[in-house]
Amino acid sequence: MSYPRLLQQHLEEALDDTPVVLVHGPRQCGKTTLAKKVGDLRGYTYLSFDDVNLVAAAKADPIGFVDRLADKVILDEVQHVPELFSSIKHAVDKKRTSGRFLLTGSANVMLLPKLSDSLAGRIEIIHLHALSRCEIENSGKGLLEQLLCGEFTVGVLEKLGPKLAEFVVEGGFPEPLQRPTSRRKSQWYTNYIDTLVQRDIRDLARISNLEAMPKLLQLAANQSAQLLNKQMLASPFQMSRQTVDSYFTLLQNVFLVDVLQPWHSNRSKRLIKTPKVHMSDTGLASALLGLSAEQLDSDRTMLGHLLESFIYNELRRQASWSDSDIKFYHFRDKDQYEVDIVMEQHGGGMVAVEVKAAATVTEKDFKGLRKLQSLARESWKIGVVFFDGEIPLSFGDGLYAIPISGLWGK
Repeated sequence: MSYPRLLQQHLEEALDDTPVVLVHGPRQCGKTTLAKKVGDLRGYTYLSFDDVNLVAAAKADPIGFVDRLADKVILDEVQHVPELFSSIKHAVDKKRTSGRFLLTGSANVMLLPKLSDSLAGRIEIIHLHALSRCEIENSGKGLLEQLLCGEFTVGVLEKLGPKLAEFVVEGGFPEPLQRPTSRRKSQWYTNYIDTLVQRDIRDLARISNLEAMPKLLQLAANQSAQLLNKQMLASPFQMSRQTVDSYFTLLQNVFLVDVLQPWHSNRSKRLIKTPKVHMSDTGLASALLGLSAEQLDSDRTMLGHLLESFIYNELRRQASWSDSDIKFYHFRDKDQYEVDIVMEQHGGGMVAVEVKAAATVTEKDFKGLRKLQSLARESWKIGVVFFDGEIPLSFGDGLYAIPISGLWGK
C-alpha cells in the first residue's frame, strides 16, 4: 500500500533551488520510497549504500566516485560513506546546479562538525518522520496549521475508546502497519532494532558494548513522556555515566528518541529545567515494552504516557510540512504546574497542548495552561486539552478542549 507523503512538496521545492538536499529520518520510515518517487518524476539515477560493494568503491576513491556520477543522482543511506561529503562539496563548487544531489540518511550526519561545515550554504535538510495519522488515513494536513492561526474548525468527531491504544501500538512505520498479525508486527520491530544496532549504530561509533543498546532503548521507552532521568538509564549497566550519555546520544542520532527541552522565561525563576524524553514512534515503544493494544488499554498510566508521546509525534510530523518554523518544548515549574507540549512559532505565537486519555475534561485540566498563559502574555495564541471526546468545548480566554480524533480527522 502506498501512503501520501505530505513533505513531498517541500522536497520538490528544495530540489528546485538547492544543489544538495538531504532527507533524513529513522530507518524504514519511507525516505527511499519518497526519494525514488520524486526522482522517477525528475530523471534521477538511484544508488544505495546498503550495497557493501558500492560503499567499498566510494570509500576507496571518493573523488573519482563523485566525478563519475550521473548529472542528477539519489545517494541512499549516505551515512555509510561520510568520506563523500567533501567530494560532493567540490563537485557543487565546480558546477552549482539545483537538485544535483538528493541524499537520504538514517542517521543525523549533520551533527558531525566536518560534514556540516563542508556543505554549509549548499544543502537543505528535510526531516522525514514515520507516517502521521493524517497520512495513514489520507485525511488532509491535520489541525496544527489551524491552531497556529489561533482558531480551528472542528465539528462532531469520533470518540476513539479502545482505538486510542490501537493507534498508539500501531505507530507510523509503513511496513508493520501492513502486516496482518501482532506477532508479525513484533517480529518486524525485533529485526529493525537488530539492523539498527548492527549497521547504523556500529558505523556511527566504535562502541564496546553493542548488546547494551537494545536494553537502553527499552529503558528509554519506559521513560517516554517523562522527565529524562539519566541516572535511572545508567543504573542497570556496569558503565560510567559518561558512557551511557554517549550511547543515549547515539539513539538520538539515529532518530529513535527525542529530547524535549523545557520552555523558559525571564518572568519566572521557578521553572524546572529538566528535559523530557519521547520515543520518536510509539509503535516501536510498545514493541520494546511488549505491550499489545489490549494490555495498553488496561494500563491507564502507561497509556497516558505513550498517548502523550503519540500526540507529540503527530504534532511534530504535522509541523514538518508546515510553512511555519516551530520549536517544541514542555513546561513545568516548582509549584507542579505543567503543560505537556509547548509550540512557539518563529517571530512569536505560542500554542500549548495538554493530553488526556479520558473522555471527560474539567476546569482543573487547564491549570497548567492558565499558568503558562500568564507567563506567555502577548505571545499566547491558543491552549488545547486533547481528550477522548466527541464535541469541541470552549473554556474561555483562548482555551479549548478538542477531541483527539480532531487532530487528524477531516
